Amino acid sequence: MDMHSAVAPDAPLVQVGKADVSAEDVLAVARGNARVEIGPDALAEMAAARARIDALAAEPRPVYGVSTGFGALAVRHISPELRAQLQRSLVRSHAAGMGPAVEREVVRALMFLRMKTLASGRTGVRPLVAQTMAALLNAGITPVVREFGSLGCSGDLAPLSHCALVLMGEGTATGPDGVEKPVAELLAAAGIEPVELLEKEGLALINGTDGMLGMLVMAIADLQRLFTTADITAAMTLEALLGTDKVLAPELHAPIRPHPGQALSAANMLAVLKGSGLTGHHQDDAPRVQDAYSIRCAPQVAGAGRDTLAHAQLVASRELAASVDNPVVLPDGRVESNGNFHGAPVAYVLDFLAIAAADLGSISERRTDRLLDKARSHGLPAFLADDPGVDSGLMIAQYTQAALVSENKRLAVPASVDSIPSSAMQEDHVSMGWSAARKLRQAVENLGRILAVELTAAARALEIRQQADASGGLAPATAAAMAAAREAGVGGAGRDRFLSPDLEAAAALVASGDLVRAVERVTGPLA
Repeated sequence: MDMHSAVAPDAPLVQVGKADVSAEDVLAVARGNARVEIGPDALAEMAAARARIDALAAEPRPVYGVSTGFGALAVRHISPELRAQLQRSLVRSHAAGMGPAVEREVVRALMFLRMKTLASGRTGVRPLVAQTMAALLNAGITPVVREFGSLGCSGDLAPLSHCALVLMGEGTATGPDGVEKPVAELLAAAGIEPVELLEKEGLALINGTDGMLGMLVMAIADLQRLFTTADITAAMTLEALLGTDKVLAPELHAPIRPHPGQALSAANMLAVLKGSGLTGHHQDDAPRVQDAYSIRCAPQVAGAGRDTLAHAQLVASRELAASVDNPVVLPDGRVESNGNFHGAPVAYVLDFLAIAAADLGSISERRTDRLLDKARSHGLPAFLADDPGVDSGLMIAQYTQAALVSENKRLAVPASVDSIPSSAMQEDHVSMGWSAARKLRQAVENLGRILAVELTAAARALEIRQQADASGGLAPATAAAMAAAREAGVGGAGRDRFLSPDLEAAAALVASGDLVRAVERVTGPLA
């Protein structure tokens, strides 16, 4: 979703003031190319806080971040004539990332969130600094931020430093066309003057949790769509396997096991299955007392993930309301050191979500395997093949799905339990939140593909049932899902063909949200 362009003059506007920004604001800027501006109340607050920093800078006593070095070097008092050099040196030395460039949307989220904190008036930077960052966003200039370099403590130091470097007119960046060009050339073309950083401003630009928070906000948005998608594919599989929807009855969820997510998932599945002529035939030719866990417990597993997601949203909302910097300018004018840059709160939920994503993918794969196994699919052909033995059907699609599930299990290993001391043991416990965010992005992408394979298999199985006119018609909502898949280019039953394009089409349908929208046109809004 990394489209490259300058922000159009008529693009939606996100104004940053003293009040908190929302997750929707972050998404609008990072993914929707919204324009940003800083409100007059924030500009006034920033100017007042800057006056306090200027006063401290003039005092003979050392003040951390204003007239001292940083980290383990904070014991040195820096004379006034060296302080501009101190800020330049800080940013240049901390822009030490390595590896491939991270996605444009991540950098835009990171910059927007840092600008939001600067605008809070708690950091002591001049209004000019935040306004220049807004100008970069509006011009579609994106600093090149490298994959590795943040330990998630003292903030996302290296990623933010790569952005601060561009603010100074240095470093590397891409323009509105996505092409990397000299920063000086990009700034000149946009009419942006590089900033000469003064006392504390370099530190304020790099000392935040903005990268990991931006990735958390985007992952939450993606997972909200994928949890709804999983309820749809689970319902399609239940129907294709002639299972019972009685286990989805509301009285079996909130009244006797009051986990909110479970009730929501069960309600979604029940809505998708409404009007099906295929459900409830588990007592027919091959009687079953109960459906398998991957079918019967789908709401419990997806619901646990939904509740984890709700907790992550709470943490994200708190962090969005924070002004993370060290030191900070308090409303009474005091400038105080603190440890709010530690990324543990964000890192934990990033890891929690990777676990939930891995488990949701795992149960989806088990349902897919059941659809393909002739011994357990209740009359469906082996591997949903046209002529099993001559045709392999979706056999290897499940292999691909299994590979993705296996990778997500590895990505579910928490990053936040690790810590590598740095800065001569001054920063002796770190969060690894950036690493947790990076692996969660991959896990979320993998989960979309996993659900796409289940969608492909369930749609084919339902088509086979429909062709056989077995026991009754499809639910209108599952029929809409199958139709959306076919329209998107996901082929139906028949002889073997080049399968990869079908799976990629299914993945695109899931990623775009078009599958959910197609179903909601029948069911109404799903949770």
